[in-house]
Amino acid sequence: WCHAPTMPKLPKAAPAPVAAGKKKKEEPENSLFERRPKNFGIGNNVQPTKDMSRFVKWPKNVRLQRQRRILYQRLKIPPAVHQFTRSVDKNTATEVFKLLNKYRPETKEQKDERLKAAAEAKTGGAAAPQTKKPVFVKCGINHVATLIEQKKASLVVIAHDVDPIEIVVWLPALCRKMDVPYCIVKGKARLGAVVHKKTATALAFTGVRKEDEGAMSKLVDNVRSNFNDRGEELNRKWGGGIMGAKSQEKTRQKEKAVAREAAKRMQA
Repeated sequence: WCHAPTMPKLPKAAPAPVAAGKKKKEEPENSLFERRPKNFGIGNNVQPTKDMSRFVKWPKNVRLQRQRRILYQRLKIPPAVHQFTRSVDKNTATEVFKLLNKYRPETKEQKDERLKAAAEAKTGGAAAPQTKKPVFVKCGINHVATLIEQKKASLVVIAHDVDPIEIVVWLPALCRKMDVPYCIVKGKARLGAVVHKKTATALAFTGVRKEDEGAMSKLVDNVRSNFNDRGEELNRKWGGGIMGAKSQEKTRQKEKAVAREAAKRMQA
């Protein structure tokens, strides 16, 4: 048998196009509101702003502040340190700073002027003007401690955020022992501004003028009832021991599991 020559296969014809569905009616676009899609590729539209605070490398002092705050929440804080979280209320703080600002010590420039005037008077042959000793608020932790020990301080104002806390941690106990009224206020920077410094750990009143005696006595009574008379309570109150959200959730899940096991045993 001889095979007949086979014809070359023709390429398959392309399949017929599927009948296109009904074309949607194009709605007329409002020319007032044109679509302007943004392209965020390189060299095109500017990327939208994102909150990158989690990825920022914060300065060391900021990190230390935040870490200290978290540690004060997590660890068990002894009463001597925990008492500094309880500062005076806003109204009392306003009264304290109002009184403090009345008794601000003189600045370096004012002191120089006063001494210069006294020296000029002395060189002119006239006697130096005799003035009363000015009543100023006292600053400096050692000076304040000495005034408390000598019972010369009539009111002691302590900052709540002193670092290291050991500088003032013993001061409330000393005030209670010597029966000197004291209070804890927010802000070593605010206390520092009163005495023309960056910060101040504690300030002390040694006296006030006659017109401020009434305001001072009211303030002392308020402060005594909130701090001096509550010494026993403040010495028993521990702080901290507050865990983070994840730890609290894990503890909650464990408690639920234990409760489920106990319920199963009861049913069995």
